Amino acid sequence: MKSHLDSYPCPLNLNYFWNLGFLLGITILLQMITGILLSLDYTSDINSAYYSVIHIIREIYYGWSLRSVHSGGASFVFLILFIHIGRAISYGSNFYNPKTWFSGIILFLFLMAAAFMGYVLPWGPMSFWGATVINNLLSPFPCLIEWVSGGHYVYNPTLKRFFLFHFLFPFLLCGFISLHLFYLHFLCCNNPLRLNTNNKIPFFPFIFLKDVFGLFHIYSLSILHFPFGIYSLSHPDNALEVCGFITPLHIVPEWYFLCQYAMLKAVPNKNAGFIILCSSICIFFLFGEIRNLTSLTRSIHNNNGFSISSFYLSILCILWIGAQFPQEKFLSYGRILTSYYYFILMCILVIFENKIIRCQP
Repeated sequence: MKSHLDSYPCPLNLNYFWNLGFLLGITILLQMITGILLSLDYTSDINSAYYSVIHIIREIYYGWSLRSVHSGGASFVFLILFIHIGRAISYGSNFYNPKTWFSGIILFLFLMAAAFMGYVLPWGPMSFWGATVINNLLSPFPCLIEWVSGGHYVYNPTLKRFFLFHFLFPFLLCGFISLHLFYLHFLCCNNPLRLNTNNKIPFFPFIFLKDVFGLFHIYSLSILHFPFGIYSLSHPDNALEVCGFITPLHIVPEWYFLCQYAMLKAVPNKNAGFIILCSSICIFFLFGEIRNLTSLTRSIHNNNGFSISSFYLSILCILWIGAQFPQEKFLSYGRILTSYYYFILMCILVIFENKIIRCQP
């Protein structure tokens, strides 16, 4: 504990972008605590799951607060996570320590799986039809559908298994977080100059005080959100009780799934859409496969800033497209942006690789 927290050497020039890992760990820990408390009163049965959530909100002492902190806290987790990944790409952390990058992408996949299963648990219309959409995507693997859903359609065994997986995944996340921190501290973290530096300071109290200052800002933002906008980040249709005979006008997931959902809608073939859905995240593993001398990363990133900025802009546009109705013009925009997303990623990877080959002796 002393070597990893107290006397752990950190670069002197770290800015507030390097606080995001600490904030992400705190938000995940808060999600685990509130989730365990909510699970004490939640019932994973399709006939009583919705009413158990209403019971938590209305009858349990400060249950509305636990419910809002847990549901809104997922948005804070993914907001910090997206900025954390963006910082890692911008500052070349995937070059500096590829093992940390690989473990981080695995953590990203686990968080997305846990968040989706948690979104199904309130058993509202969006939860039910979102689970049905993902269940239908697994139709090429009938054995996998039966193992995950407990049958060939979304029913009572599906909700029970999703509750079980949603409860267990955070404990698996803790193991991967420990591995992520081990690889990070094994080589030391990157810095804004993207260079090896001997100008280092101990983690406590200098970096710790900076982390606490960032935590205070996140806490202030959460205080503004939870009491005054409890469900402002959730779809209002999901506050109703599910009915299998009524399909919502627009099936839309939470905002942090809109990018993948837009790609899924843009591809007319179901199997091809499932491949695009998975590859849109797994393609980030290629960033860690590029080997580079750390002294070269600064020049590479400075010359490739336009491609990275275009990549971030394409993600924001795809997020907006994912929230729109599945009309022909938005589907066309989604197809163009999906192609552009992969094109920009390939450009970034090719430029990195070519410059590394030229720069190596």
